[in-house]
Amino acid sequence: MRRMTAAFNGLADEGRQTSVLLALHHALEMLLKAALRERRVEVFDRDTARSIGFEKCLRLARQHLGLSDERLGLLRAIDAMRNDEQHWLATIDEGLLYVHTRAALTLFDEVLGEVFEERLADHLPERVLPISSRPIDDVHVLIDEQYSQIRDLLQPGRRRRAEARARLRGLLAMEGHVSEEARVSERDVDRVERAAREGDALEHVFPRLQGLGATFDGEGPTVRVHFTKRQGAPVHFVPADDPRDSAAVREIDLQRKYYIPPFDLAERLGLTRPRATALRRALRIDEDDDCVHVFTFGSQRHPRYSDNALRRMTDALKSIDMDEVWRGHGPGRRRG
Repeated sequence: MRRMTAAFNGLADEGRQTSVLLALHHALEMLLKAALRERRVEVFDRDTARSIGFEKCLRLARQHLGLSDERLGLLRAIDAMRNDEQHWLATIDEGLLYVHTRAALTLFDEVLGEVFEERLADHLPERVLPISSRPIDDVHVLIDEQYSQIRDLLQPGRRRRAEARARLRGLLAMEGHVSEEARVSERDVDRVERAAREGDALEHVFPRLQGLGATFDGEGPTVRVHFTKRQGAPVHFVPADDPRDSAAVREIDLQRKYYIPPFDLAERLGLTRPRATALRRALRIDEDDDCVHVFTFGSQRHPRYSDNALRRMTDALKSIDMDEVWRGHGPGRRRG
């Protein structure tokens, strides 16, 4: 975290955003893994004998640290930004970079307090914080400014297409706030670039970002930033065979979202397999497309469950009577 703040406030521009995102991402990952170990959660993969990856770390953090969707969205967005900075080329507006680093510091401080009962100020001098000479109070203004710059860079004769695409990658990475699929592909960039060249409005090209907001509390070194999700984002789904072009279409790897086999789901819930099946029936989990997907390989069918299913069932166990669920939905019982 010290390296991140030193790079952010440094006067040198070359490699600055890369240094900030690499150090920030690593600091957050190490904090989450330390917090999971504090809660006695294993962070090493027994099969590979290596530490778990960031994606699995987020899943465990949702389950064992109680991180909200807004917090997880911030972490996914930073992960996507760091990934593009490390493995390709990306540029993010300076104001948006500031908002994300301050929000990340807020999250770091809150998790440190919730799990270890410590404060970030106990480890860093107050002056070691990202500072901005530009007043910021609306994240949508920053997003709109970056998109306007992209459209300007793509104007005929400018010859700045590479810079425009780097900025597009930065905006696409921000969709991690509102989507579990934050990976940015070249097809995504191509599609959005084409829409920007044709003059499509921001809300049509990035509909998911219209549901993103941020709150700012405090002033100076005590400012705290939280990203929020606003209701009613104009998101629509387009079938794969739809001939119409849609700039905001994102390819989704279903095996990343639906990754929990039924037996693993039961184990995570601390239930026997039959009782886990009864609970799924009671909650109608297998009827919710957001909770389950059946993968078909030839004549074999393999249901896999998402974090949404695990969360719904975990929450239900806090108030539901499993004996009653078993009587009404166990094997051989008529479904209620």
